[in-house]
Amino acid sequence: MKLKIYQIDAFAKNVFEGNPAAVIPLEQWIDDALMQKIAEENNLSETAFFVKNQDNYHIRWFTPGGEVAMCGHATLASAYVLFEILEIEQKEILFDSKSGWLRVRRDGKKFAMNFPVQKITPCKPPQKILEAFEQLPIACYRSMDYLVVFDDELHVKKSIPNLEALKTLDARGVIITSLSKEYDFVTRFFAPKYGIDEDFVTGSAFTQLVPYYVNILKKQAFHAKQVSPRSAEVFCKIDGDSVDISGYGVQYLQGE
Repeated sequence: MKLKIYQIDAFAKNVFEGNPAAVIPLEQWIDDALMQKIAEENNLSETAFFVKNQDNYHIRWFTPGGEVAMCGHATLASAYVLFEILEIEQKEILFDSKSGWLRVRRDGKKFAMNFPVQKITPCKPPQKILEAFEQLPIACYRSMDYLVVFDDELHVKKSIPNLEALKTLDARGVIITSLSKEYDFVTRFFAPKYGIDEDFVTGSAFTQLVPYYVNILKKQAFHAKQVSPRSAEVFCKIDGDSVDISGYGVQYLQGE
């Protein structure tokens, strides 16, 4: 059995930027254990698999450490493959996922994803987060991840967290963020529990960040930056009960 594989740099205008994801279109689902092995072999933060189902697509995402319920950058990468490489005629793609229906459309030269807002609940920072970042946050929220807010942009950019402490948390990962002088806000994302020490660009994190900053900045649309080693700009806005998350994509390689 041979499978086509594409590697796309999501949220990037040029190769070696943004967040790389592997995308594997399937005619029918293969064994879960095999998909996990492929993700481990790719050794990228995410490998996306999708199967066409009438006029939409069923999508799943695997990290080297296991399957996850939502992934933004690998969804953008999958849309890039469908629009730019497989050249589908649809103007909008509807993905069926474990997190519900996800829409992706062209937005000029960008790709705009529409994801459900994730409810964030204020919480006391877990002791492991305090140990990991060695600075008291000004706020902490719980959703699919912990959202940890600092008042120091430089701390967000320069922080070297204790990843062993973060592995023990009862969440997918940890988002850290602050207001920014150049952008509306900056952010980073860590998920060592799933084999991702630091994710380069995390589309799904913005489903939690946007509702937070809507209340803080009293505006609807944002220009943000994920300040990882392969940093990328993200354009996002609230859209009712959803968040629009837009970015560019570029193909790095393909094979089988």
